[in-house]
Amino acid sequence: AASPRMPCIAAAPPKDEGLPGASAFASPWQLCGTWVWILVAATSVSLPLQQGWVMYVSLTSCLISLLLLLSYIFGFHRNSNNWKVLDSLYHGATAILYMSAAVLQANATIESEFDNKSPLYYYQLNCAASFFAFITTFLYILHAFSIYYQ
Repeated sequence: AASPRMPCIAAAPPKDEGLPGASAFASPWQLCGTWVWILVAATSVSLPLQQGWVMYVSLTSCLISLLLLLSYIFGFHRNSNNWKVLDSLYHGATAILYMSAAVLQANATIESEFDNKSPLYYYQLNCAASFFAFITTFLYILHAFSIYYQ
């Protein structure tokens, strides 16, 4: 006698919650922000007020992003929608701060171009810092809107 076959029922894979912290493991805005900080620190910082703001924004943003990442890893979010709001608001506010820092860094780059006392590589470092500051701003904006429209 042949035994009837039971249909194979596979368990459905878990649904992706789409939480914002899941993308924090590969966060390019933290890497680019770290480059801004390193590149500005490598120059002579000829305009301390402007470039000091750039350093403050990049270092503070990196540290707060790291704290948010750690709080996500340790499960403080508890699959809450409030986490999405917090993440979106944080990245939106940081994008605004980074835009101001990027503009000030671009101004410092322009002023360092005409400074005959500093070597050429300071100008090149300032150019790279300006580039990464604008890229970081774009990445923060992109992440804030991607979380908001999720």
